[in-house]
Amino acid sequence: MSFEIFEKFEAKVQQAIDTITLLQMEIEELKAQNSALSQEVQSNAAHRELLARENQQLKEEQHAWQDRLRGLLGKMDEV
Repeated sequence: MSFEIFEKFEAKVQQAIDTITLLQMEIEELKAQNSALSQEVQSNAAHRELLARENQQLKEEQHAWQDRLRGLLGKMDEV
């Protein structure tokens, strides 16, 4: 009888070890995914910053062209 209890206990221990091993593998996979996603976030942040600078530059160019156009229209009104 005690041998049966020992076998059941051994089976439960083995099951716990198997579960722990699977969870450790899952943790490693999630760490790898997390690392890849972190790199993607950094890349996207850099790209966003580049687009924001480009947008600001284009806005400045637009304002410069609007000012030039107003100046030309003002000269035409004088004529």
